Parts: sequence; C-alpha cells; structure tokens
Amino acid sequence: MDRQLWRQFPQVEPQLVALQDYLLAAIQLDNQPIHSKILALLNAGGKLLRPGYFYLFAAFGVKASQTQLQAGAAALEILHVGTLIHDDVIDESPTRRGVRTIQMKYGQRNAIYAGDFMFTAYFNQVLKSTDDRDLIQNHINAMHRILQGELSQMALNYRENVNVDAYLKEIAGKTAELFALSCYQGAKLAGAPAAVSDSAREIGLTIGSAYQILDDILDYAGDPKKTRKPVLEDLRSGVYSLPLILAIPQAPRDFHRLLKKKQDMTTADIEQVQNLVTQYNGVGAAHELATDLTDQALALIDQLPASQATTDLTHLTRMLLRRDH
Repeated sequence: MDRQLWRQFPQVEPQLVALQDYLLAAIQLDNQPIHSKILALLNAGGKLLRPGYFYLFAAFGVKASQTQLQAGAAALEILHVGTLIHDDVIDESPTRRGVRTIQMKYGQRNAIYAGDFMFTAYFNQVLKSTDDRDLIQNHINAMHRILQGELSQMALNYRENVNVDAYLKEIAGKTAELFALSCYQGAKLAGAPAAVSDSAREIGLTIGSAYQILDDILDYAGDPKKTRKPVLEDLRSGVYSLPLILAIPQAPRDFHRLLKKKQDMTTADIEQVQNLVTQYNGVGAAHELATDLTDQALALIDQLPASQATTDLTHLTRMLLRRDH
C-alpha cells in the first residue's frame, strides 16, 4: 500500500491499512510457493486505488457494516490482482511491482491457475459483502465486461489501423470497468443517495479511462525507475496504445517500416518508434485527451453533495490523473 499517498486522506487511510492485513489473511492456498508469490504481490506497494475509491463513495451512505465494506473492498483488490497475474502471462512480463512474476518463476500454466484462484477468492469476498442479488449480478456483469476487454486487446494486437474509438472501447473494459465497479459498489453497498450511486459508475469509467491513457503515455515517456516497469513494454507485446495510434497517421510509411517486423523488432527499432511517436506528437495528443477526461471526471465529482468525501475525491483524482508514475 502506498502510505505516502493515503496519508493525505485520513478518513480512508485507516480502512486501507486494516484492509492490507485482511487481504493477506483472505488468500489461503496450499501451494506455498505460489501462495508466497501472491502475498508478495499484495505486499509490493500497490496503491489500493480501487478500494480507496470504493471507501470514498461508501462515505456517502451509512447502511452497510464495516465488515461488509471490508469484504467489498477486498473483493475489488483481489479481482484486480487476479487480472494482473493473467496480464503478466499474456504480456510475458518478467516483473510486476518490482517482484518477479509468477509466470516467470513457475511457468504460464501455474500463473493461469493462480489468477483463476484469485477469481474464486474474489467471489468469496463478494458473497461476504452482500446477499443482494442485484449487487452480485453487477459484479458478474462487470467481470464479463473486463474479460471481454482483455480479449478485445488480443484481437487488436499488431494492428496498425487501430483507431481511437476501438482503443477507447477496449480500455473501457480492460481498465475503466473495474474503477466503475469500485465507485458504484461503494455507493450502493453503503446505501448512498440515488444521485450519488447514479453518478458513481460514470465517474469511475471516466477516471479509469483517463488513468489507462496516462499509463500508456508513461509507457512511452515515463521514467522506469518511477513506473517500475520497462518503457515500451506494451509495444514489445504488440499492444498499440493511444500515443502510437495518434502518431501513425502522421507518418504511416515510417511507422510501417518498423512495425511490420512485429515481434522481431530489435531494441533499436523500438527506440525509433518511440522517437517517431514523440516527433509526431503522439504523446502530446494523448495528453490532451487524458486532460479532457480528467476535466470531465472532476466536473462530475463537483456535482456530488458537498462533503469531505467529495473534497477527497476531487483531490485524489487530480493527483492520480496528473501523475508521472
């Protein structure tokens, strides 16, 4: 957990500190090497953003018990980590949060099973958080959209003609859906006013989309020491994200000369792609869209009832969507 981040939000920090211990106890696996790797991933400095947004939206209501809220918050982080484990298999990532990935240490098959195990742990926490059929169905629908988004990404790999609309649709499922689920479930589980819960999902989708765009920008322009992942890791895997998508039409022949090599691109080729993306303003144009979405999210938050939670949501969202790592 990023304690430096959450110290600025004293209403939420104690809940997230307690959640960290709860998460470690909630994951019980007989395979000790895999169990240890999962615990290491949970302990490796994740921001707990989705549980954080969950708790901030839950502050608008008083209906649920702290036990229910803790299980609801845990479900979201467990689901997130499960998708990360699967992502590492798909992307063949060597590290995650500075920790050697399960697929790198124990092979792809064991990593897939580990991710599947996390999904069962996720649904276990969902059932501990609520017996409301509609809220449970909402989790099922959200997971369906998340997996659809992941499959959509695979279908777009190495395609030089991907457009912005296809990209936005893909990240809506891949990343934004889990932010939307976190915001909506926090509001609904706590019995927040209808005006809050009605807005929560849209706020989460907008934040999640901007968050993914910024993550993709950092893949081209970030400092690996801050992001803790190799620059251009997505490009190496055939994932053409927004900065590249926006730059390709400006010099299609120059890009095609390099991208046609696909997985055979050398490090020098990848560096040339990075330089071209910068030269043709792919990073700058992507920043403009991220800024627009950030402004939309802040405007939606500003319409929520005046409260400390609204103030904290504004502050957190500004920090998150203007970060450099």
